[in-house]
Amino acid sequence: MKSISEKAAIAFIVILILVLSILLSEKQVEKEIAYSNEPAGPFEEIVGLEIERLFSGNDEDTDGIDDLEDIIQGARADVENKSRYKDAYYRGGYPPEDEGVCTDVIWRAFRNSGYELKELIDEDIEKNTEEYKRVTESGGPDPNIDFRRIPNLVVFFDKYAVRLTNEILPGNKENLYQWQGGDIVVFGGRIKHIGIISDKRNKDGVPYLIHNSGPYPAEEDSLLYWNSISEITRHYRWIAE
Repeated sequence: MKSISEKAAIAFIVILILVLSILLSEKQVEKEIAYSNEPAGPFEEIVGLEIERLFSGNDEDTDGIDDLEDIIQGARADVENKSRYKDAYYRGGYPPEDEGVCTDVIWRAFRNSGYELKELIDEDIEKNTEEYKRVTESGGPDPNIDFRRIPNLVVFFDKYAVRLTNEILPGNKENLYQWQGGDIVVFGGRIKHIGIISDKRNKDGVPYLIHNSGPYPAEEDSLLYWNSISEITRHYRWIAE
């Protein structure tokens, strides 16, 4: 028969084992929580397809930032501003800062890079009116709206921007290298639309789209979606001469 001291020693050991087990369990839980709270960014960079960035080599507004990067930042500023989608005609051409449509993302992005797209398009329309079918069909030039119409933007960019592939191949580095932040994309299917290509990409290397399809501008992983509902008909890059 065991003495009282022996029983006490056994009880102490059992309690000690239980306490240690509880402490170890708590440590494991803390470790799992810490791991689950680690930022996802670095992990996504490891598993995502990395595509080399391309720049224009020009800095029109001499702010130390490449034109293409400036265009991205200008488009993002419209997203951050949350300009409400509103299709209207404005005397002087420009809508209020808190209003706009898809084409307003474009001229605002270009303005941030040092280019007044309205002035450039108005000047070209004045010199070459017959090349702008949308203008001639509307009875002649109208500086209050011409620069905000997609058909006119297409004519202008066909002449002065670099045209690139319309094809998007997820996971294909060679193809996706042709899609760079600051590029312009036009959807010419049943829904006429235009936007700016982001420098942000999904895990397959497909770039995000910065655009305004309502109710507000957005930067989102929707390039393939838009291509599926309204085929891409133009893809440009603005390279100043």
